[in-house]
Amino acid sequence: MALNTELFWLLGEFAAVMHVAIASAVTVHVLLYKRNVGAAVSWIGIAWLSPFLGALLYAIMGINRVKRRAQRLRGRLQPPTVAEEKALADPADPLTPLEFAIGRLTGLPVEPGNRIETLHSGDEAYPRMLAAIAAAEKSVGLMSYIFRADKAGEAFHQALIQAQRRGVEVRVLIDGVGGGYFWSGTYNHLRRAGVPVARFLHSYFPLRMPFVNLRNHRKVLVVDGRVGFTGGINIGAENVRADNPPHIVLDRHFQLEGPIVGQLTEAFADDWLFTTGEKLLTGHWFPPLEKAGTVPARVVTSGPDEDMEQIEFVALHAISCANKSVRVVTPYFLPPEPLTMSLGLAALRGVTVDIVLPEHSNHPVVDWARRIPLRPLIEAGCRVWLMPAPFDHSKLMVIDDSWTLIGSANWDTRSFRLNFELNVELHDPDFACTVGAVAPTTRQLTLGELDSDPLPIRLRNSAARLLQPYL
Repeated sequence: MALNTELFWLLGEFAAVMHVAIASAVTVHVLLYKRNVGAAVSWIGIAWLSPFLGALLYAIMGINRVKRRAQRLRGRLQPPTVAEEKALADPADPLTPLEFAIGRLTGLPVEPGNRIETLHSGDEAYPRMLAAIAAAEKSVGLMSYIFRADKAGEAFHQALIQAQRRGVEVRVLIDGVGGGYFWSGTYNHLRRAGVPVARFLHSYFPLRMPFVNLRNHRKVLVVDGRVGFTGGINIGAENVRADNPPHIVLDRHFQLEGPIVGQLTEAFADDWLFTTGEKLLTGHWFPPLEKAGTVPARVVTSGPDEDMEQIEFVALHAISCANKSVRVVTPYFLPPEPLTMSLGLAALRGVTVDIVLPEHSNHPVVDWARRIPLRPLIEAGCRVWLMPAPFDHSKLMVIDDSWTLIGSANWDTRSFRLNFELNVELHDPDFACTVGAVAPTTRQLTLGELDSDPLPIRLRNSAARLLQPYL
């Protein structure tokens, strides 16, 4: 008995020493690498107060291990100089400083001479995308967060397989979690058919499990390096309203032609290189591009690697440059504190700020949590509009009815700081007015409605807000 007691005592002492050593190591790592004070304090507290489990959680979700194997395919671009940007910008345009800032931030030039067309949900986007794949002669690059093996997905399967069989260079990249972590029907089908397909940051091996929190949320299709599609639409039957699915998802996607397609292709090729090690540098992917319209555009990417928080910084720049109006449309609204503060300050200085959200999203916990940051925004003078069902998954931002940001990024911490996202900025008043109008069916959220929430609901909402970094 005494021997057993002494053994248990030694094991307890050993566990205590190991806990102190591991928690200390986590603390050192957090102090060196975590820029956000709140996140740093939280992780240190978890490591010390939750022996071993806290360190395991930090190892899985707290450490950024993603390092690009290539910065850019054709060498890291130098940021455009102010003189180069001025040659393309209108000196009288009050948003010219925004263009300078984004150029310095992204290292990419504004590409003039593009054409853009809005496509509503899968009803309009899928036929146009499938027609482009069917007409492909040299290359097809498709990247999607969700790519289901259902009726909508099967049409893409067949189009991609046929393109591959007629000699087109086809590459398909699916997110390792959004596309189905344990089983991906699309990946299996395309692979069996001989189509080069890969899964982004996917592995069943424990050493790569920490990547599970870092997702590729980008949606890009580039055909022959000349036609591009991007926006918020995944590939799945729920996006086709005409088929009357049980849970309809509305969205907006965009077809682009002109020099901007080169930047879209480069973003796809960079992700493909990162995932597979294969470089796509031939003229099949990067042909010479001529002007196709009048819209200036530029790609803005972000991810937990070399483009950390880039889309968030662009949004902050845009809000600070707004003189008349800011309009945000997003399915989920839980932005980092700097963005919430920036929107409120814009409203206080007289800018009309409209935030358009679905009345109910497909993530109830996010809906509960969003009511906390919406209160101070409404108090500052922002207008919050709620769209009735069906659920609208669109994401865009419009500044002064002349500058627009479209793409895959939601207004939440996950999109701005954890996901790999791709947006496109466009400086065109006609396009901005077309996509930025608030639908007449929306209703305005008021302080009275928020005040009517009973205490249990308010406590639930506040508790849900604590999950913001992980939602």
